[in-house]
Amino acid sequence: MNFNWRVFLAFAHDLVACALVWLLSFGLRFNLELPEPPFDEIALKSLLLVVPVHAALFISFGLYRSIWRFASLPDIKRIVAAVAIAAIVIPTALLMLQITVPSVPRSVLIMNPVLLIMVMGGSRLAYRAWKEHSLNSLIPEKREPVFVLGAEESAVNLIRELVRSPQWKVVGVFDNDSTKHGRQLHGANVLGGLDKLSQWKQKLGIQHAIIAMPEATHSTRRHAVELCRNAGLDVLTVPSFDDLMSGRVTVSQIRHVELDDLLGRDPVVLDTAGLNSWISGRVVLVSGAGGSIGSELCRQLARFAPRQLVLFELNEFALYAIEQEFAERFPGLKVVCAIGDVKDAARVNQLLASYRPSIVFHAAAYKHVPLMENENVWQAVLNNVVGTRVMAQAAITHGVEKFVFVSTDKAVNPANVMGASKRLAEMVCQALQRPEGTRFLMVRFGNVLGSTGSVIPKFREQIARGGPVTVTHPEITRYFMSIPEAVQLVLQAGLMGRGGEIFVLDMGEPVRIADLARELIRLSGFSENEIRIAYTGLRPGEKLYEELLAADENTLPTPHPKLRIARARQENGEWLAHLDRWLDRGDLPGDGAVKADLAHWVPEYKRVNGES
Repeated sequence: MNFNWRVFLAFAHDLVACALVWLLSFGLRFNLELPEPPFDEIALKSLLLVVPVHAALFISFGLYRSIWRFASLPDIKRIVAAVAIAAIVIPTALLMLQITVPSVPRSVLIMNPVLLIMVMGGSRLAYRAWKEHSLNSLIPEKREPVFVLGAEESAVNLIRELVRSPQWKVVGVFDNDSTKHGRQLHGANVLGGLDKLSQWKQKLGIQHAIIAMPEATHSTRRHAVELCRNAGLDVLTVPSFDDLMSGRVTVSQIRHVELDDLLGRDPVVLDTAGLNSWISGRVVLVSGAGGSIGSELCRQLARFAPRQLVLFELNEFALYAIEQEFAERFPGLKVVCAIGDVKDAARVNQLLASYRPSIVFHAAAYKHVPLMENENVWQAVLNNVVGTRVMAQAAITHGVEKFVFVSTDKAVNPANVMGASKRLAEMVCQALQRPEGTRFLMVRFGNVLGSTGSVIPKFREQIARGGPVTVTHPEITRYFMSIPEAVQLVLQAGLMGRGGEIFVLDMGEPVRIADLARELIRLSGFSENEIRIAYTGLRPGEKLYEELLAADENTLPTPHPKLRIARARQENGEWLAHLDRWLDRGDLPGDGAVKADLAHWVPEYKRVNGES
């Protein structure tokens, strides 16, 4: 090991401090006068025990693994623990070894540990204060002044980071907790509640504000954004609560407010203990593992330490990307990256026979409505229905405990091929459900922000090109939630399901796509005069609004406030045998014929946009 002179100096400092404090304790005992014989000899002779004992304890408690410039409470705790043990060992050793006669005064034994903790802890904190002052003197004075909204732990951590920032200078903190008003956080004054923001903005002429409230409710954060905008402030924020919890980012990674921040909802409360018990130590397979939902499923499953995670994906690049991510973020997790098609029964059975997963999350699907509506109709049926049929049958054959099928709100009274194919896949899973064996669960939710094929990336590209932003209809609405929230609820539903249920997620209130476009234009720094919205008309298979429950379905509450159970019409084995004969046809039927057959298999399927 290379010699580290900083560690040597720190160790030498502590040994010198130990010796001087021991002698100082004797001096205090004798009113700062030199001890008379024999106590002067006792003070020096006992150092032969005191210093080595302290040295050994300092090393064993790891006092020299930390850096003085970042000294904090854990370092003080280690010092206290080491000195406390020494305060017990030294009197015992002096008594047993009879090194000093007469014995060391009891007042010395009491004063010494107290003084030593003060000297060792104080020197570290003083060094940190000196270094931070020296570093701050190197930071340019012309830093951008900024307000911070929030005074909880995340805000405190952010302000601590900004103190050393070459870009930002915190000039004021705002929080609605009146007990914090007038106080300071790392030198920044808490100026008042959020309602005082506009007043202080006019007074100080600040142009920027950072919202540091990831733990707050969504409505509170959205209100903070509106207050900043009304005050004429450029709004930034720290990462979302989901991002912080997943470890993807840290609180110091400031960014501009995004659409997710305005459309997201309050954090999902998970049964973490239940999920850990369910997933930990088991083999889990995720199909469509390279997609937006599948990849996030894999990330969140990794938090619960499965014994092995099998990533099943057809797209080579998508699988490579998530393989590289997991190698960096979860190096200790055993991961299998398997390329294959969910319609390939031989490949699917090979995987399940080789790795014996206890849980399967089936997220692989074709989900782009217009693409599946014409030219690709039979391919949508094959991928979404046959792929699910193959995966589900293999799960039964190889003893999978739970099979979680990721469905969609478009499966309710479907008006397009994608929705009808997903509803048919739900019916397949329900028909396969038996009192014993694999338990099949379906989870329906609406659009997720930023997913593959989502309208949000398309709008961003159109804005970057200078517009126009195209919306199909002024009144079209959709349900939205964040990808992490959707996946968390899929996991929660998987834990709760007993078999055969269709879980419906609480998607909140539907959002008008035109309003979404306006908000995104504004967040990009433009007005509607600069980037206009153009209405293009409904596309094939597109409805004005989506439903989460069909009319003939009843919902039941669950213990989780954001999950309900839909009891849909269920089919039997005879129905499934007829369906298999249709799916196993050897020809390639035309779009019209497939749509007509879909209307037979899924009676609630009603084609729109003038189709008969």
